[in-house]
Amino acid sequence: MYTQFFGNFLLNRGILTAEELVHIMEKQASVHLKLGTLAIHEGLLTAQEVDNIVIKQTHKDKKFGEIAVEEGYLTQEEVDKLLSSQKPDYLLLGQILIENGKLTNADFENLISDYQSLNEIYDLDSYEEQKFLVDKLLNNLCEFEDEAFSRIAVDYLTLLFNNLVRFIGNDFTPLEPVPCNEGYPTNYCVAQHIAGKVSVQTAIDMDDSAAVAFASRYVGEKFPSFDEYAKASVEDFLNLHNGLFNVNMSNNYSTELILCPPEVHSGDILDFSTPTYTFPIIFPFGMIHFIIAF
Repeated sequence: MYTQFFGNFLLNRGILTAEELVHIMEKQASVHLKLGTLAIHEGLLTAQEVDNIVIKQTHKDKKFGEIAVEEGYLTQEEVDKLLSSQKPDYLLLGQILIENGKLTNADFENLISDYQSLNEIYDLDSYEEQKFLVDKLLNNLCEFEDEAFSRIAVDYLTLLFNNLVRFIGNDFTPLEPVPCNEGYPTNYCVAQHIAGKVSVQTAIDMDDSAAVAFASRYVGEKFPSFDEYAKASVEDFLNLHNGLFNVNMSNNYSTELILCPPEVHSGDILDFSTPTYTFPIIFPFGMIHFIIAF
């Protein structure tokens, strides 16, 4: 789940550019996580110890785990546990950077420590603990001045990122939100108003090629062009997401909201009378923007 935020963390640290991040994200599906990367993450090996084992591998025809046990760095039980443990997605991102020469194992060790300390990432067992972490990650990403706006925005974005993972894929990275006070120029944009005690203007915008890829992932079928079915799929995603948000607001806050029909905008300007933020999100297939106004 946390690959998305780790990518943003690396962008902010100047470790890589947005273009490099997209290239790495394209490679993730074909890369397998190495035992040394896992051991550093779990604190069982230091970067120097991993480097030592890798050097020994150049002289011995043995696996990393076999040498680690043979040299007394790890027990066989620890190796087995690492191989069977749940592996955080963001480790693959760091491993690819190491393999590409952008980071050393020592650099990666320090970055993991900083990232986990910043976001208080520990062993999370319960759903509530995981939700707390996502909220904290989002609050680190989005520094809102208005507390009420912040609370609702975090709820909305927590659900949004979960739905992107669920319906589109986890290979995305959110960039810093941008205040949008002078109108938003649209490409292909679907907007939808949530009315009631809490009034929320929402929109999703992308160019045609990104929309085709987005819609294809959503329905699990490749669209040959940006036709009416692809457009309807983008609309359906926003409508589904906002519908789930309304359900959550009812269940969690006893707040009943009304979902208005989606509206399509293309090549015009969206104007909002309330505080508005644009959330750029990078996928390998292109950039999408979520616009939220409260």
